[in-house]
Amino acid sequence: MNEAIDNKCSRCLGSTCCTYTTEALGTMRSKADFDHLLWQVSHAGVEAYKDEDGWYLLIRGRCEHLLPNGACNIYATRPQVCRDYTNDWCEFDAPAEAGFQLHFTDHQSLLAYCRKRFKSWDGANHKK
Repeated sequence: MNEAIDNKCSRCLGSTCCTYTTEALGTMRSKADFDHLLWQVSHAGVEAYKDEDGWYLLIRGRCEHLLPNGACNIYATRPQVCRDYTNDWCEFDAPAEAGFQLHFTDHQSLLAYCRKRFKSWDGANHKK
């Protein structure tokens, strides 16, 4: 492996990749899909974004196993998802947000999008 890539984690002071999780949302088409997403982003630390691969839920929260220096306290027994993670490209290279086509950090920003996407958003089921 490239020495520069191997050492990215040791040079990343914020351990950015260990301060949030993401979950693929699948295809977002219906008003019901977005109504549910509105509920999700109404919670502290929960955001949504769309990039070239699709829609994702982003949940901000620092991993409980990070040491103050950013190292992993359970590195030898870390979960498989951590073992599978590659830092070939990571947020040390560029912030993930740079690839977001859409990004909603709260209810209001997503609601504004819903009202544009669905002209009838504020109809019978969605009062202003």
